[in-house]
Amino acid sequence: MLAQRIEEVSLNAWPALQQMLFDGWILRFSKGYTKRANSVNPLFGSTMDVDQKVDACQTLYAERGLQPIFRLTPFSSPPDLDQVLESHDYAKTDPTLVLHLDLQDLDTRPALSIDLRDEPLDAWLGIFCRFKGAPVEKHRAHREILQAIPARRFPASLVEASRPVACGLGVLENEYFGLFDVVTDPQRRRQGYGRQLVASLVQWAQEHGARHAYLQVESTNEAARRLYAGFGFQEIYRYWYRIASVETCQVGMVLAGKT
Repeated sequence: MLAQRIEEVSLNAWPALQQMLFDGWILRFSKGYTKRANSVNPLFGSTMDVDQKVDACQTLYAERGLQPIFRLTPFSSPPDLDQVLESHDYAKTDPTLVLHLDLQDLDTRPALSIDLRDEPLDAWLGIFCRFKGAPVEKHRAHREILQAIPARRFPASLVEASRPVACGLGVLENEYFGLFDVVTDPQRRRQGYGRQLVASLVQWAQEHGARHAYLQVESTNEAARRLYAGFGFQEIYRYWYRIASVETCQVGMVLAGKT
């Protein structure tokens, strides 16, 4: 099934710094950087009592000083886990679309005046942080995640007149190409650079054997959704998070001996 295969490669493309299997669930820990890399991903069937299992996950995250988060998809197991988490006072947040683009016979044609540069990892992270207005020192875990990617990593910047105007990360695993961390220089937005970046990344992916492209975008990000729709990206499934309430976190910390 295409959606489940994309779920697998997307987890590979954004690896956790630590993870453990727990009765069919994958628990991911990455020092709190991004919910994707610091959440429970219930991919496989379970045998334990689900309420006890949720409590055990709370304790495991509390032991690491992390807020318990579950990332749910249409194929999460058990099927009623979303309702179970709601009964445990987990709030639903950040509904996200997973988009897919068939790259076979796709014509992208990026502008010839634009260059796509394969950046060293530290240089790329510096560009990304500058565009995001965030100090590099706050992105140490981000760098560790990027360094840990097991598939082919492509940290790219879009360059015009020798100056980066946008950047993005591509990850190629076999025939699947993921796009992450796409951002444009705030002073150069609404000038078509985001579109040129995506077109250039997709073209690179085609040249390196990719047949599928995928990405994740929050459902409320209308500008990004319009951008990707212009290339023909279509929704293939959705995911969302359930995040523990303050009271639930406090219970987990007590059970973990943190208070």
